[in-house]
Amino acid sequence: MAAKTGTRTSIRIVVAGDRGTGKSSLIAAAASESFPDNVPSVLPPTHLPADFYPDGVPLTIIDSSSSMDNKFKLYEELKRADAVLLTYACDQPMTLTRLTTYWLNELHQLGVKAPVILVGCKLDLRDEHRPTSMEDIVAPIMKQFREIETCIECSAATLLQVPEVFYYAQRAVLHPTAPLFDLERQSLKPRCKNALRRIFTLCDRDMDGALSDEELNEFQVKCFNAPLQPNEIVGVKRVVQENLSIGVNDHGLTLPGFLFLHALFIEKGRLETTWAVLRKFGYDDDLNLSGDYLPVPSKQASDQSMELSNEALDFLRGVFQLLDTDNDGALRSIELEELFSTAPECPWDEPPYKDSAEKTTPGNLTLSGFLSQWALMTILDPPSSLANLIYIGYGGDPAKALRVTRRRLADRKKQKTERNVFQCFVFGPKKAGKSALLNTLIRRPFSKNYSSTTEDSYAMNMLESVQGGQKTLILREIPEDGVQKFLSNEECLAGCDVAVFVYDSSDEDSWNRSRELLVEIARKGEVSGFGVPCIVIAAKDDLDPTPLAVQDSVRVCQGLGIESPIPVSSKSGDSNNVFNKILSAAEHPHACIPETERGRNRKRYHKLFNRSLIFVSVGAAAGVVGLAAFRAYAARKNTSN
Repeated sequence: MAAKTGTRTSIRIVVAGDRGTGKSSLIAAAASESFPDNVPSVLPPTHLPADFYPDGVPLTIIDSSSSMDNKFKLYEELKRADAVLLTYACDQPMTLTRLTTYWLNELHQLGVKAPVILVGCKLDLRDEHRPTSMEDIVAPIMKQFREIETCIECSAATLLQVPEVFYYAQRAVLHPTAPLFDLERQSLKPRCKNALRRIFTLCDRDMDGALSDEELNEFQVKCFNAPLQPNEIVGVKRVVQENLSIGVNDHGLTLPGFLFLHALFIEKGRLETTWAVLRKFGYDDDLNLSGDYLPVPSKQASDQSMELSNEALDFLRGVFQLLDTDNDGALRSIELEELFSTAPECPWDEPPYKDSAEKTTPGNLTLSGFLSQWALMTILDPPSSLANLIYIGYGGDPAKALRVTRRRLADRKKQKTERNVFQCFVFGPKKAGKSALLNTLIRRPFSKNYSSTTEDSYAMNMLESVQGGQKTLILREIPEDGVQKFLSNEECLAGCDVAVFVYDSSDEDSWNRSRELLVEIARKGEVSGFGVPCIVIAAKDDLDPTPLAVQDSVRVCQGLGIESPIPVSSKSGDSNNVFNKILSAAEHPHACIPETERGRNRKRYHKLFNRSLIFVSVGAAAGVVGLAAFRAYAARKNTSN
């Protein structure tokens, strides 16, 4: 039975190589199943129908010219290819050398990611007096160029292994080796192991760490629509036990045994078996869950955001408690590794997630930090958040795991919000104390070492709300050098709940630049319609403040209609309850929205304009009524006469 081949409906194969290596003859022989007498120098696209090979996917084969005049066309075809056949002539050793000195390097420079098959043509013309082992010749090349899937030699003249050439090319696309197996180490790759580990866990219904005969049969029927006979199950377990003693125990086939079986399938060239299993459980060619398995709800407006549902949050709290075996309220690195052992990789090993959440002094992730990481991932990358929920065992309805929030514009009109996660943008000049503020939120000790932030960075934690319950506060630091790029997007403030402006209270220049940013953001909000509450923070309060900056900052804030600056010292640990104040501003989305003079003038103009329209409307209505009355009077007068 053919293995499931995913969603592919066709495969495009490009044949390239030096002149005279037999490219066109190979294609013609495959299509006609005979050796052609006269072959054009370059064939038009050749089609092999869906029933040509068992996988049932049609092939389009593109011939190519080695002429320099057609180089651009060849490069474009190579970039579009699903698979590339590089040909050499078995009777011309120099053409094999050219594969490594020219062709494979060209593919690298073009950024071609398609699998490559090396094809030796004209096998019938090889000098029989100079016997060579293809494996000895090709093995070093395959070791150097990992994109090579396999190598095969053939003869169009005798039709020897001609059909196999394109079968291997098709199989390299439908059932690629590279995502599954490390040929050098002769072992399953980590992402493949993790996917199979998840599948094993899902099939181990009684959770005893082994697949019983009944569970093995259910797995077999799910993947291949056919049960295993009792003697076949005995045979499978015998093979595993003979090669791996821990592969079978009294309960059945263990995880090591399950992984061994798939490595064995791959080593024996039965990649379609492992791919059939992976695809049945929703994996795509990159060993991620395919989009069909990720029903992420759609946002209707840019000022909406995504949050985890209460059911998903309860599941995550349960997972945390289950993994926290030492009951210290935090997860160690090894416990996090165990959590994501059924995911392609840990999603939090790289920015923006790395080092963005609260940890204990030994570096373990607290529950608040754990849930905050999920909240950030749900806002920034909802498909990844949902996929990772499913990877780690979420059994609820995936379509209900995430929820779309109400528009921020609606929240401001209603003067309240139902959000549980708030994203706040932090602006300010260099050395103002933005990063120190983020570190304070996640209780990271103050550091005297300064390093300029060049990319957006995040910090988030959970806070107790005055209105009841816990809320997640996410601070996103936007570097000063990145502000103009940020503002170039008309909807840049759509995802913002509060804009925070930080300045060094001991540096007048720092305040001047922060004031410029404040006014710039306020105007952007007025023009775009995404005005946001704003808070100004006078950082480094442990230093002597600049009197002019203090006076001017209060005056500017009053002029804009927002609260005066909040003094904060990260160094001395005096946060002045600033994060609860930011949270309170987010929970009252209609308040603390700055209004510039330009904005006031625009508002006055709109009021006058609307009032004028009302006057015009009333006058027009009075005129209509008067005209009607006059006509009625005239009609009565004519009647009486």
